[in-house]
Amino acid sequence: MESTITRQEALDLLRKYNKEPFHILHGLTVEGVMRYFAQETGNGGEGEYWGIVGLLHDIDFELYPEEHCIKAPELLRENGVSEEMIYSICSHGYGLCCDVEPKHEMEKILFASDELTGLIGAAVRMRPSKSVMDMELSSLKKKYKDKKFAAGCSREVIAAGAERLGWELDTLLEKTIFAMRSCEESVNSEMERLSLF
Repeated sequence: MESTITRQEALDLLRKYNKEPFHILHGLTVEGVMRYFAQETGNGGEGEYWGIVGLLHDIDFELYPEEHCIKAPELLRENGVSEEMIYSICSHGYGLCCDVEPKHEMEKILFASDELTGLIGAAVRMRPSKSVMDMELSSLKKKYKDKKFAAGCSREVIAAGAERLGWELDTLLEKTIFAMRSCEESVNSEMERLSLF
């Protein structure tokens, strides 16, 4: 898997269609999480590709929420993104807003971790430290079980994602905490650099 777009071009593209700091933060977070998982699964050589897919996965969400994953291919093709990468990007919306099924391990991880990063991010904002560094699995599980907390983050998708990967739910939760720890500092630094914090 090789990218036809550089990381800087991908970031510029994300910012072209997304102005809300929250959406940029989410894209950067999922990018970092995907790079972490590339290393963890022995796919470090594809880390750039995995990261760019994570960065661009919600490219159409801010402007076209009702056409999420439907509008994305058009925006991506206009900017020289390969069909392979477009497929990977859209696969995270499988069963929710499109019929692009996650097949590759990377696509399955994106599908499983996207909603979960939102849930963990919401839990982090409630913590005195405002950091994932001191978050433990037990406290995340409490938030996960509370359906009213971060209600927009689908527990069904997270659970289906873990199953698709053949992982226990707790394994997915814990690995994603570690993934977010791995990139928290760099994501915060980039948000500051972009004057979005």
